[in-house]
Amino acid sequence: MLRPDVHAVFDPQSNTISYVVACPDTKACAIIDPVLDFDLASGRTGQDSAKKLIGLIEDHGLKPEMILETHVHADHISAAPWLKQRFGCPIVIGDAISETQKAFAPVYALESEISGSGAEFDRLLADEEGFTIGALDCRALHTPGHTPACMTYIIGDAGFVGDTLFMPDFGTARCDFPGGCARELYRSIQKIFALPDETRLFMCHDYKAPGRADFAWETTVGEQRARNVHVGGSVSEDAFVAMRTSRDAKLGTPKLMLPSVQTNIRAGQLPGADDQGRVFLKLPIDAL
Repeated sequence: MLRPDVHAVFDPQSNTISYVVACPDTKACAIIDPVLDFDLASGRTGQDSAKKLIGLIEDHGLKPEMILETHVHADHISAAPWLKQRFGCPIVIGDAISETQKAFAPVYALESEISGSGAEFDRLLADEEGFTIGALDCRALHTPGHTPACMTYIIGDAGFVGDTLFMPDFGTARCDFPGGCARELYRSIQKIFALPDETRLFMCHDYKAPGRADFAWETTVGEQRARNVHVGGSVSEDAFVAMRTSRDAKLGTPKLMLPSVQTNIRAGQLPGADDQGRVFLKLPIDAL
């Protein structure tokens, strides 16, 4: 099996790790979960994080073929449209994005503006659908629970799990957003655990578990299955659901959730400007 080259960029504002995943033979690559800088206090956007991805691509002589979103993010606005404009490559997500759109459009009163079919994205991948990046064989694995449309992308010997799993010492993702389900998350994780032990797994976030000094985002299926503090070992589905439900009830809303989700359900595209060139986001009151 061809082993992809994996390059990571850590965004400290959202604790997100974005990736450039490249075919060593052809130099074709995919960009995964890019971040648009957004300052909530001022409403200003920026591209510093995305420019680091461009730097990696240029330094290694890579050719982007697609931008992969693992899910609709609630902690950052996607830089996918900005990178699409730069490289001309499609924005790709799982075909269950329609369920996430239907769950969140009413929160923002966007029913008339959101397709509800995922048409805002350039390509939708079904569960178990194969695709290629250069000479790399890839597979989309539907892993819902955190959101209805969460995908794990298997690229060569590497899996990009989005928010399904965190590092083994930190556990698993929350399931209390609209459309989330702890029982589905447990079953999705079992699909990941069925992969070969040596499969490399790359996280979308890291928050440094207590006692760990450094950020980390790479582990393996074998390590997750044995050591994940929420779901490793012999934890049953019912025990996991009880733990996850109780834990989620104590969590606060992510700082950038309200601006992020309304943007990311339309493939990271900000709302259209008015006749004076001004762009506005909605702030729903008491909706969550």
